[in-house]
Amino acid sequence: MEKVLFICGHNSGRSQIAEAYLKHLGKNKFKVTSAGLKPHDAVNPLVIKVMKEDNIDISHNKPKAVFDLVKNGALFSYVITVCDIETDKNCPIFPGIQKRENWPFPDPGAANGTDKEKLDQVRTIRDDIKSRIIKYFNLTP
Repeated sequence: MEKVLFICGHNSGRSQIAEAYLKHLGKNKFKVTSAGLKPHDAVNPLVIKVMKEDNIDISHNKPKAVFDLVKNGALFSYVITVCDIETDKNCPIFPGIQKRENWPFPDPGAANGTDKEKLDQVRTIRDDIKSRIIKYFNLTP
């Protein structure tokens, strides 16, 4: 079983979405986790809400620190950052990686405007991440 790690700055949005979709759509073909460089205390409530709209409950997920995974000697076949290039440059190197990718998606935490506008922005990020997961891992939606 291939191990996949999704990393973003705070593990409160993009990487949580990516982890949830690969787990859901990958149907146990992958061992998936996500982590952040500077994890927040909780997953972004807007992210939880838009994932529930797609029948995926991540309300009990807790952000994790990527450096804890490094300290514990975790190994991954894929390490995919879902954040900007600066964050990608600061990610640790994991030994034994077969694939290393950067998929720069906007930060749901930076959504602005009215509540509806913020939800629309986060939905777009969610849908873009889902599409990328389906295409990259050759999955059926």
